[in-house]
Amino acid sequence: MSFHDAYLRITPFELAFPDAGAEGGAPLQDAASLRECGVMAFHAVPFQQAGCPVFLLDTALCRFLAGAWEGRGVPAPPGPAGYVQLPRNLFWAHAEPGTPPEPVDGFFWTVSVGEVLHLLLATGMRDGRPGLSVVPVAEAPLADAPGWLHATVREEGSDFATTLPGGELQGLCSLTAAGEVLKLAARFFAHLAGSPGASRTGEPGPGDASPAPSRLAYRRVTLGGGGA
Repeated sequence: MSFHDAYLRITPFELAFPDAGAEGGAPLQDAASLRECGVMAFHAVPFQQAGCPVFLLDTALCRFLAGAWEGRGVPAPPGPAGYVQLPRNLFWAHAEPGTPPEPVDGFFWTVSVGEVLHLLLATGMRDGRPGLSVVPVAEAPLADAPGWLHATVREEGSDFATTLPGGELQGLCSLTAAGEVLKLAARFFAHLAGSPGASRTGEPGPGDASPAPSRLAYRRVTLGGGGA
């Protein structure tokens, strides 16, 4: 199984709202057309209002974030809303209990009134599978984010360890609970704040590439100087 982080792939926002965009696209409104998209609308509106900020994390950085993290920085989001895309096929999660695991494309974040952080996983974006699945994460006070950096979420085994048979041989990671998503997000926020040189403007993917490239501008985030 190969991981893909060469360029930004088409995002859940573009898939759900093909006529919208950061510039020149139709603005999203709290209207009936959004209600059918459910929880996606809660994140899509502030995401577009913020200018559609997207960050692509490379594989080495993700392994650092999911490992024995010794980074630095304050876990503060770089804006009120955004989307973080993970390497394709590296992280897996169950969209619903009892269903087969799906690859995690990434997660939206939104900070609401009262400094409350909302996260939404996007899964199941793969060739031959129409649409996607979304997994809301329980909201949490952003003030608690420093405690998520080193929290132990699982009662047994290591956080982020794969739950897929044979997944450890391929170096896969799993997200099994809200706490792990919060932990991953907090570590990303802290890494971005503590290692500003690790973020740079990303290059668009070829128009005929597979998986399909995104048309959104994005920042590529690497391990950079994020170690201890």
